[in-house]
Amino acid sequence: MKTPSIDIKANAKSAVIEVLNARLADAIDLALITKQAHWNLKGPNFIAVHEMLDPMRAAIDNHVDIIAERIAQLDGIALGTSQVVAKATKLAAYPTDIRKSTEHLAALAERYAALANQVREDIDTTDEAGDADAADILTAFSRELDKNLWFIKSHLE
Repeated sequence: MKTPSIDIKANAKSAVIEVLNARLADAIDLALITKQAHWNLKGPNFIAVHEMLDPMRAAIDNHVDIIAERIAQLDGIALGTSQVVAKATKLAAYPTDIRKSTEHLAALAERYAALANQVREDIDTTDEAGDADAADILTAFSRELDKNLWFIKSHLE
């Protein structure tokens, strides 16, 4: 007996899985980048930024899990190992030689914005492929990224 499956065409599932795995790699990278900044920043606003970054990391981790689970729901394999992420991420490499809070915030803002803009494109792609649920998952992630980008930028103004 064949078990029931999500009623999305196989080619659409494959396209959505590809998009979600790409964003999974970026999201895992952004989570690591956020923690890199959290551990290494220095400056007069240290405690405010330090304490701001932990909930941001936790929120990204939550979205990582939701994205990975959607991939599995579509009968795909979520690709989240460090080796895959290192090869697949589209985010610019994070500088590991900076310490000033403002430098970290500027580097974070660049990466949060890049991912937020890509996720917005992917919302349309997954919706057009026929997976409104994946589009909804990415919409929630987009809102979180935009909010956190606003928080980061507010420390730079």
